[in-house]
Amino acid sequence: MTTPVTLTRAQKAAAILVAMGKPSASRLLKFFKQEELKALIEGARLLRTIPQSDLERIVAEFEAEFTEGAGLLDSADRMDTILNESLSPEEMSAIMGDRKFEVAPEGPPPIWPELEKLEPARLGAFLAGEHPQTAAMVLSKLAPQTAAGVLLTLTKAARGEIIKRMVTMANVPDAAARIVENRLRSSVLTETSTKDTSAGQARVASVLNELDKPLLEEVMLDLEAAGTPDLDGVRARLFAFEDLPLLTQKARVLLFDGLSTELVTLALRGTPAGLAEAVLSAIGARSRRMIEAELGQGSDGVPLADITAARKTIVTTTIRLSREGAFELPSTQNAA
Repeated sequence: MTTPVTLTRAQKAAAILVAMGKPSASRLLKFFKQEELKALIEGARLLRTIPQSDLERIVAEFEAEFTEGAGLLDSADRMDTILNESLSPEEMSAIMGDRKFEVAPEGPPPIWPELEKLEPARLGAFLAGEHPQTAAMVLSKLAPQTAAGVLLTLTKAARGEIIKRMVTMANVPDAAARIVENRLRSSVLTETSTKDTSAGQARVASVLNELDKPLLEEVMLDLEAAGTPDLDGVRARLFAFEDLPLLTQKARVLLFDGLSTELVTLALRGTPAGLAEAVLSAIGARSRRMIEAELGQGSDGVPLADITAARKTIVTTTIRLSREGAFELPSTQNAA
């Protein structure tokens, strides 16, 4: 008679799981605690070939009904296979604390989307001090709209040199790209995270843009008297319905081309002649005649709330288009 194999409880459990096969064992593994799984794995790695008679004895000890089990070969490898197909690498790593199952750490997130959120002047100021080849590489990675905005902040000579290099630039080696990315991450983005107030300026401007023009001007005067910092940045983001004449003709055409005549008619009710003409001059002749005919009937019975809402829609659309780069908002600092 062969001397029965002496196994620990964890080894016996591992033996039964391997005998069950991957489908059944995989379902059972989900019910084990983390410590139990670790013990199972460690026990399985010490298993060798188990004779059929010993397997039946183990099954009997657990009072299970495995009457058709087969002898086990290479139990450790098969146990690893079951576990690897049942658990994720992260779960295996957490259970075992074993480098074998560690997932390679991901690199830092791409830097380019973050750079595209910066003010063009801020990124331009950084690139002005870098080699033109470095600046060309950075701008080639950015969205065309963002790159164009940054180029406009540079001197004419710098722009020409950078564009010339962008035209002739080949694929940048990964190692060189990583060096530039790390430099940008440590210099530009780190500085931005501590000193950039553009996000706060945008938040304040979004609130102030909800105010009527007279109240907006009053609040801005109060902020200026109180010594509020970065007011110029806030002013650059302010826009009121009365500021429409300050837009370029091209910008007004682009703006009103996407708005309905009903909305424009409603917004123009009760407006001064100069403001109305600035709007109507940016609209096609046929639409203009329709709007003028409606306005000629007067504004009696038209709720003021509807007129205000229509004007707010036009203001919101103007600000959105400027943020998308369609045109720049005019400077309203000295506008009355």
